Amino acid sequence: MPKAGGKTENNTSVAVTITNDALFYIDKTKVSNVNLERELLTKVGVDKKKTVVIRGDQNVQYKNVMQVIDIANRNKLKMILAVKGK
Repeated sequence: MPKAGGKTENNTSVAVTITNDALFYIDKTKVSNVNLERELLTKVGVDKKKTVVIRGDQNVQYKNVMQVIDIANRNKLKMILAVKGK
């Protein structure tokens, strides 16, 4: 799993990490592409108060990032893109 700065595993956010080989992790649990939306909604909770933090390095395919963004938008979830500082 790629390393990214900062800690996101807490009560207010859920980290979605995308690897270069198109693997998805919710917090530190590997999730299949097919189950991504269901697992993400379970982790965020019914009240949808948690923010989805999307992580991946510069070599991650754009379509994989867009898949997570589309899920978040479709379900009206708050989200941010995490970037690694220089």
